[in-house]
Amino acid sequence: MTFLPKWLTFLKGKEVVIANAIIAILTIGGQQLFSFFTFNCPCHVGQNLIYGLAFLGVPALILLIVGYALNNQTWRLVMGKRPHFEKVTSSNRLLKCKLVCFVLCSITGRALVAPVTWLAVTLINGSYYICAVSEYVPVYYYEAAPNVTASERSRILAAFPCSHLVPPELTRARDEVILLLRYQSQVAGWLLIAVVVITVFLSYCLASCFSPLSFLHFRYWSSYVHNEQELFDEATEQHSRLYAMQNVRKFFGFVPGSENVKEIRIPSLKEWQAISGLAFLRRVDEEHYDYSLLHDWALKERASGKYLRIDEDPGIITQL
Repeated sequence: MTFLPKWLTFLKGKEVVIANAIIAILTIGGQQLFSFFTFNCPCHVGQNLIYGLAFLGVPALILLIVGYALNNQTWRLVMGKRPHFEKVTSSNRLLKCKLVCFVLCSITGRALVAPVTWLAVTLINGSYYICAVSEYVPVYYYEAAPNVTASERSRILAAFPCSHLVPPELTRARDEVILLLRYQSQVAGWLLIAVVVITVFLSYCLASCFSPLSFLHFRYWSSYVHNEQELFDEATEQHSRLYAMQNVRKFFGFVPGSENVKEIRIPSLKEWQAISGLAFLRRVDEEHYDYSLLHDWALKERASGKYLRIDEDPGIITQL
């Protein structure tokens, strides 16, 4: 029974590594399904390169953008504002630039997990690369179609990814070209993986060397930031719920889940119109905002109106 707690203790604090591993696995699975169901090389001059590069680059670009968008640090960096009362000095400006660069590098590193995985897997698979560059392979060494024009040779080479379009006499040359391109693609894929792994390792080493914190102090800081964020999220949920309850109670006379509700408030037509429509975040003063139309109504209006006692005849409504 102590096996599971030991594993939980080991995995605690490694949420980033686990998340990156899950993202990589999902990307690999998605790439395999994507290739199986959608990839079909056109085997036509001028189209192979565009088609192959599109399947290589466009999904990677989309995954990169999604990686940036799903990271909360991105929006904290974009929406972060300097307080108007904070004095700007050269040392503060330099420190802020260093902090922005550090956070941006951290965000980029997380966002690159999925696109780099996509590129590495597609290169190791080789299908996209073979489709993209097949028409540009020099075939003089294979004695393939020696007595044809350059345009005709490009047309023949462009058809190599599609075995059913290759003439029987060129089958051997086609197999050798495919092997050569697959070799190039897989070598490029493994080189990409090696470069990324070395870069990540060196980045962690440099960050640790220049960190002002010791190893145990850094672990404590990471744990503190994690716990603070969890507690802040819980407090945010509870605080916003309690604040919203006050406004809902003012409008309806009670809140959902209340026991022994004696009476309910009957909003007027004007009040219904006041809280209906599109809600925009509106600044009330230097320190506060209206979060919704109901919030704006609750701040401006007095808690009055018609009330109905639920234990009486529905036709009896009291006016306050």
